[in-house]
Amino acid sequence: MIRVYVDMVADLFHRGHVEFLKQARTFGDVLVVGIHSDETVSAYKRRPVMRMDERVSVVEACRFVDEVISDAPLRVTRDWLELHRLDLVVHGDDLCDESMRAMYDVPRQLGVLRIVPYTNGVSTSQIIARIRLRPDGDES
Repeated sequence: MIRVYVDMVADLFHRGHVEFLKQARTFGDVLVVGIHSDETVSAYKRRPVMRMDERVSVVEACRFVDEVISDAPLRVTRDWLELHRLDLVVHGDDLCDESMRAMYDVPRQLGVLRIVPYTNGVSTSQIIARIRLRPDGDES
């Protein structure tokens, strides 16, 4: 049984998140999703709109997900992989080389990192921008 791991923020869960999880699931039998804490995310980008417990609940409800781990670390280590019996790590192709090395160097060195295409045209930041552009009272 192949256990596949992805980590994510999953803020304002959207079509891009679902597509990513769907792609990751094709690499194995069990999809394990690590959700980063609000504090972890705030250290490298904006604070999530949704709290970690809310994000965990939404991801748990996704049909492609078998297991969710709260407060996942940014850096995937050998100890983390062994602790959770993870065989593969999947991430989108949206990170720069420096971030990819900082967070996923261990799985890359072990030969267990798989990269999937990022879903263009949708992101949490884009959704927030669309909300901000709406005139008050516009429900379209």
